[in-house]
Amino acid sequence: MRILIIGAGGVGSSAALIAARRDFYDSVVIADYDGSRAQTLAERIDDPRFSAIGLDASDAQAVAQACRSHQITHVLNVVDPRFVMSIFEGAFLAGADYLDTAMSLSSRHPEKPYELT
Repeated sequence: MRILIIGAGGVGSSAALIAARRDFYDSVVIADYDGSRAQTLAERIDDPRFSAIGLDASDAQAVAQACRSHQITHVLNVVDPRFVMSIFEGAFLAGADYLDTAMSLSSRHPEKPYELT
């Protein structure tokens, strides 16, 4: 299992720090719009299974390319809910499984936008 964690803020940092204590995966790539923040977190963890990249979560093609480049099998989205669709689409395009911590609808229903779908 090769995991891409998108977001190196509070939730992403917590997820990465917990993952560092586990051994069910081969590698974790920490991604953030601010690549230096992702790099700082990877250095803090100090585990050869962890690496870091800069990534624009609003760009589905960039997410897909990051997944392909790092042979990602699973994407964990821990950023603002407005990026759900672009990250989901990027993971889908790359054939990666997707996990989301956002408590929001992915997209509005075309005929019933204010109802749960």
